[in-house]
Amino acid sequence: MHAPTNIQLIGTEVAIVWDDGAESYLACEKLRAASPSASNMGEVDIFGHKYGGDGPKKFPGVQVVGWAIVGNYAVRFDFSDGHNTGLYTYDYLRKLAAT
Repeated sequence: MHAPTNIQLIGTEVAIVWDDGAESYLACEKLRAASPSASNMGEVDIFGHKYGGDGPKKFPGVQVVGWAIVGNYAVRFDFSDGHNTGLYTYDYLRKLAAT
């Protein structure tokens, strides 16, 4: 697992430089739509029933206004619409950037 060495907001994108020298650029709206939070993706109980996650999947104009590194494995982004509960693992961020 590679870790970010630098994260910056450049216009409407988050730029991430990884410890292996790779760079990722993620649009803020794409990051918000892909939030792995329960409020965005829903939660599945032990019986396989999904709850929540029925909100809008497009977030036009939403910007990243801050972020924090969580442990040694994830980034938590703060969005202009108030959302800030998704933990984006480093692997998840790299996969998002590749799509």
